[in-house]
Amino acid sequence: MPGRLKARLGYLVARKLFHQSWCMRQPRIWGWMEGQFSRMANLGDTRAQSFYGHILAFRGQGLGAREEGVRLLRLAALGGDAKAAYQLGVFSLAGTSLKTPDAAEAARWWAMAAKAGHPLATLKLAELYQQGGPGLLPDPQLASHYQP
Repeated sequence: MPGRLKARLGYLVARKLFHQSWCMRQPRIWGWMEGQFSRMANLGDTRAQSFYGHILAFRGQGLGAREEGVRLLRLAALGGDAKAAYQLGVFSLAGTSLKTPDAAEAARWWAMAAKAGHPLATLKLAELYQQGGPGLLPDPQLASHYQP
């Protein structure tokens, strides 16, 4: 239990420092902060997985960091995080150099995000079902179901 408490305290301090621009410019402080984010995410904290996953997916250096970010976002989404599920839908629809765009997968992630209360996910689902996409035929019934 003391290790988990230390991890949580370190994570909370790192999250506070994250909003200080001077900390972001200091490599040693940023390295420590990343360690705190990573440790909390690896302990299974859904919010930390979502937060650090977003950082790695958008600001990480190289393909490995991006893939780790997507992995953490997937864990957070499966843990009920709406923001992570929404972002996975965006990634699925966009595709990567290693994976083709998949609208059916995007619809699954966005449905999960919509169920968790993400407002933009319902709009994206309505658009996707109205227009269709790679691997997904248009479905006017589902489009009207998700229409706000």
